[in-house]
Amino acid sequence: MPITYNVHSGVQLENDIRFTLEEMPNHPNIKAGERMITDSDSLSFVYLLEDETGYHYVKFGQDVWPLLVHTLKAENDPTLQFGDMELTLHKFKEELEMLIFNIEGNDNYGVTFSKAVEEAFDAILKA
Repeated sequence: MPITYNVHSGVQLENDIRFTLEEMPNHPNIKAGERMITDSDSLSFVYLLEDETGYHYVKFGQDVWPLLVHTLKAENDPTLQFGDMELTLHKFKEELEMLIFNIEGNDNYGVTFSKAVEEAFDAILKA
């Protein structure tokens, strides 16, 4: 059964972006899934983690979208910190960028989600 983790905070240290999970994943073999999807109903981007049981979800809601914009401008993919563990979210930037350009002007994601993405990522979309 997939578990959903919600990211509510993160920090930017120069070119290093770190998102924080308040809950600890209880799967010791969890690794980056290198894929991202959306949950337009909850206005979230969802990064996939995987382990031997399948996929788990890390949701990035609107409260951290400003940091997602900085992530797209950073050199490296961000990391996810939980407890004393740190996991690089491989292909995060590539997947997020592909999604926001696909969402732009595309109401298949829902008008509310599309508008929110276009406003939050305006600097990226116009670059």
